[in-house]
Amino acid sequence: MSTTKTIKWGILGLGKIAHKFASDLKTVSGCELYAVASRNQEKADEFAQIYQAKIAYDSYEKLAKDPAIDAIYIATPHSLHKELSILCLQHKKAVFCEKAFAMNFDEVSEMIQTAKENDTLLMEALWTRFLPHYQFVIDVVKSEKYGKIKQLEADFGFYAPYDLQNRVFRKEVGGGSLLDIGIYPIFAALSTLGIPEKIEAKATFFENGVDSSCNMLFQYANAKAYLKSTLLENTPITAIFQFEKATLTINRPFHGPSNVTILQNNIEETIDFNYSTHGYSFEIEHFNNLLQSNKKESDLMTFEFSKSLMKTLDTVRNCIGLTY
Repeated sequence: MSTTKTIKWGILGLGKIAHKFASDLKTVSGCELYAVASRNQEKADEFAQIYQAKIAYDSYEKLAKDPAIDAIYIATPHSLHKELSILCLQHKKAVFCEKAFAMNFDEVSEMIQTAKENDTLLMEALWTRFLPHYQFVIDVVKSEKYGKIKQLEADFGFYAPYDLQNRVFRKEVGGGSLLDIGIYPIFAALSTLGIPEKIEAKATFFENGVDSSCNMLFQYANAKAYLKSTLLENTPITAIFQFEKATLTINRPFHGPSNVTILQNNIEETIDFNYSTHGYSFEIEHFNNLLQSNKKESDLMTFEFSKSLMKTLDTVRNCIGLTY
């Protein structure tokens, strides 16, 4: 792909997150929102009008087949991620699929295999990895500026009234606290401490079998990570890293645009990152660069990491007896 070409994006699934993504896409140079798709034509038309997309489709397949499209962002419920990613990859469209990448490890493996067979770019859209404040934290961890991590506490919880019309409560689409928001505390542990030696987990459930909360303990040789997800209460949504020589806190919301507070020798410093978008612009820029460079895999959100993340989610699900 020529570096001068404008990347034409399509969006499959037009819910809340797609609106934020489309808004941030407009702030990124070298690309445009070309087409959107919903199973409801009226919804597609309305979305296209808001974000100046040229075409509004009433089916996902029509968008996947559009020869003008270079990249497709998949923002449907989790249960459709594998099917739609494979559909798009088979039509040689670069796929940027929202987290959780799929429902389980086998699905993720199939998606990656399809991407390789079609020699087409595929990446999990876990925006946190690309946010400047989180890249800062990764650099602090790697440099061991404050020594090694001894403990991590990370949580993500909000109160949501039980409503079976809301996808978050529907088991068949991967609803529940773990896959939807528990993925972020787990991501924080895997991206800084690696794969744990032992995992313990306990959960509570709604009457339909969807997990309402999950408490996890990841044990490492020289560290522990206490992780939590819940739909029953509002939690701090912070990530607190206890290093040997300092405490680093990613303030609320740790998974989105935020700031970082470092406490060392009783001196506290807060570092701001001056965000001006919803935060999706950073992952969009990264994906665009991969596409322009003809890369087939991200060096930041690698296939191996996405597989490890899903395998860890599967392990937690086995611990708490959750099946989809």
